[in-house]
Amino acid sequence: MAALIHHHCHHPATASAAISSPSHRRLKPFTPSQVTSYLSPSKTPLSLSSPNPHFFPYPSFSLSKFSSTPKKLDNSQPLSNHELSRLLKLSIEYADIQLGKAVHASVLKFEQDVRLFNSLITSYFELGKLTYAERVFDSILAPDVVSYTAMISGLAKSNCENEALGFFFEMRDSGIEPNAYSFVALLTVCMRLIDLRLGFQVHALSIKTGHINSTYVANAVMGLYTKCSCLDYVVKLFDEMPERDVTSWNTVISCVVKDGMHERAFQLFHRMLAVESFRVDYFTLSSLVISCARCFATKEGTAIHAYALKIGYEANLSVKNALIEFYAKCGCVEDVETLFNRMHVRDVYTWTEMIDAYMGFGNVDLALEIFSKMPDRNCVTYNALLAGFCQNGEGFRALRWFCRMVEEGMEISDFTLTSVLHACGLVKDSKSSEQIHAFVLKIKSGTNNHIKAALLDMCTRCGRMEDAERIFHHSPLEQSSSIMLTTMICGYARNSEPEKAISLICQWLHQVHDDVMDEVTIASILGVCADLGFRKLGEQFYCRALKFSLLRDIGVGNAVISMYSKCGDMEEANKVFDKMPAHDIVSWNSLLAGYNINRQGGKALEVWKKMQRGKIEPDTVTCVLIISAYRHTNSNLIEHCKDFFRSMKPVYNIEPNSDHYACLVGVLGNWGLLEEAEELIENIPFEANASVWRSLLDSCGIHKNAIIGTRAVKKILSMEPQDPSTYILKSNLYSASGRWNCSELVREEMKERRFRKFPGRSWVINQDEVHSFFARDKSHPESKDIYSVLDILFMECLRAGYKPDTSFVLHDVEEHQKVNFLLCHSAKLAVSFGLITTRVGKPVRVVKNIHMCGDCHSFLKYVTVVTKREIHVRDASGFHCFADGECSCRDNW
Repeated sequence: MAALIHHHCHHPATASAAISSPSHRRLKPFTPSQVTSYLSPSKTPLSLSSPNPHFFPYPSFSLSKFSSTPKKLDNSQPLSNHELSRLLKLSIEYADIQLGKAVHASVLKFEQDVRLFNSLITSYFELGKLTYAERVFDSILAPDVVSYTAMISGLAKSNCENEALGFFFEMRDSGIEPNAYSFVALLTVCMRLIDLRLGFQVHALSIKTGHINSTYVANAVMGLYTKCSCLDYVVKLFDEMPERDVTSWNTVISCVVKDGMHERAFQLFHRMLAVESFRVDYFTLSSLVISCARCFATKEGTAIHAYALKIGYEANLSVKNALIEFYAKCGCVEDVETLFNRMHVRDVYTWTEMIDAYMGFGNVDLALEIFSKMPDRNCVTYNALLAGFCQNGEGFRALRWFCRMVEEGMEISDFTLTSVLHACGLVKDSKSSEQIHAFVLKIKSGTNNHIKAALLDMCTRCGRMEDAERIFHHSPLEQSSSIMLTTMICGYARNSEPEKAISLICQWLHQVHDDVMDEVTIASILGVCADLGFRKLGEQFYCRALKFSLLRDIGVGNAVISMYSKCGDMEEANKVFDKMPAHDIVSWNSLLAGYNINRQGGKALEVWKKMQRGKIEPDTVTCVLIISAYRHTNSNLIEHCKDFFRSMKPVYNIEPNSDHYACLVGVLGNWGLLEEAEELIENIPFEANASVWRSLLDSCGIHKNAIIGTRAVKKILSMEPQDPSTYILKSNLYSASGRWNCSELVREEMKERRFRKFPGRSWVINQDEVHSFFARDKSHPESKDIYSVLDILFMECLRAGYKPDTSFVLHDVEEHQKVNFLLCHSAKLAVSFGLITTRVGKPVRVVKNIHMCGDCHSFLKYVTVVTKREIHVRDASGFHCFADGECSCRDNW
């Protein structure tokens, strides 16, 4: 060997020629059966011979970069192994490949030392030179377990998992038994491949060889099971470990946090503190703070923050980033800003968390300011910006920033695409949605189920139901994922196609196995049943939830409350609430929303008092619902409403946003205080958005105040000139003032831009079937009888004092035609059908997808007088319970 080295060192040209065409190993393809064979602990060595050596020519090198070394180099004396190892570490530290090559050249001059060659392999991998590392390995005369482990570990970390497995099999062929570090490297391969089956085999082998008793190996196995979401295996292995270190505790804590078991995480934390030999580190604290953020555990989160201060980890970057996330969800904007301003070191994650925080608080402009100040940006930062725009309903801005992201050549991930598809759904622009759809197909990202579901959702929101059905029916029903099914069902419900929604639900029940029905699916279907007012079908899914013990999930319980509320049965909603084993803030919000939609503001305020007694902190949505409740009280409690509004910031640390102001404006307008409502808008500390002015406009419609209403309309038109609803508002205003040509021009422009107005539709559920009606609809099989009943009702109501209000007909036709148009509104047709089919003594129940017009509202009050029947109509504003010529809304809706 010495002669060979001498020849190589003194005749570099010859040596170089000798290896100019190195015969690199070809990794053997492997099958599952071979994997099992190689992982057997009783494997007989197939060969003990060493691979043929390959040598490098001298790599060029220069040590001038490191003029100050620990010891002055003497070219007359060879460097010791310790010095060479130190130089290799320096080459990694300074990312200096030339220094690494220089050390390599020095190593080749002397008798082969496997330990140095192993260090060379590791250094080349760290420097990103995979080919050099493999050549060094090939040149080792007798590779040992460390050599193979270095190759397996390096290749695994370099996204060459299959090649890493090949080296493991070769090691087994050579009769070399793996050590603890080999198992860790192999488990890294399993984690990167997310190959649970291979992981099970590696785990089994480690048990047979006894290496599982090594803390490092056990931690790696737990890491694999965490990656594969196998919580039970992680906890069981943790409990069986003879010895644990901080990494063991951190792994199991982060696993239970990932699985949403936040209480369990704190139990483990307290157990960890009880063991005197353990001291928590930054990873432990970060995991616990994130857990507090996700379960909104304000008290526990602040306690962890105090503990981090106590033990000196508060300044740690990872802990600080976690604290920003926590205070963004459980604190206020000032808390987040204070933390951020005190940070001397920040990374991309810190800046991105600040963008998320500001977006979460609704401060879009401040989020953009943070984005502009960032020293470095990546695709995750852009994704946070896009998601924040969508979260705040800023669909157009999200689309503009997505275009900028593409122009700058940023990476487009699945998260990016789902955000931009959501943005298209928000703006409801068919043309933009088609362009984004084409872009997604072009970059071949339409195969992912999540992307498909997002495409489906976008199409349904933009009115492209034919395209949505094409996407959905591309694969058979039984092969469709639950997310695709629920998205399609919700799309039908959103587009007021109740028959198709119910049909698909029934198909699913008959064709799909029960194991597809998870908590999210059940909650989504219950939401659809609630929106459609289909109580009986909703109760079937409620029974399924009980059957499969899904009611333990708070989300399912909340969906059941919402279903009963939207079907007009608050008594049952209350019973479900009381039976739930636990409540979150959404549970309370569902109950409040239920009372509001049933126009029982007094009972909603009683729920709020109960929350106060239980010291349950409200969130932003709770505050919106409490303010809204004052619209539906029997007496004017406007001063109490103002007191609550003023207490939001000082008492509950909730900054009032546009939604809160819109609700307060609605309450003031509902009680006739229109001037005060307008003054409130003018004094909002930020620019009021269109929703606030729309709330004022609705109130002006109730109280027939055209002056303030005109000012509100001008504001809305200036703020959202491109919004489809603005076009509809413009068209209706022109029609109401008799400017028919202008109205027609607006409608033509809507057609060109592919905006559409949702047609009014009403439906009745009779004998488990949905019977729906459009205005002037004659497609129903019993339309002859329906119109006969309607004619009789019309004549009887006229005699009782009903006067048709033709101001609600926005068409340029004669007066008598306007009366005919009014008579054929969808709500009147649905009520007529309901009177035919509903048993005497039972109320007629109708659901309408948009607001009921004033003439229909007046007509139905008279219908209850002449028929002596109750009529319950749920429109976009809530329930109208008509009885004896009165309505529960008191003509304010």
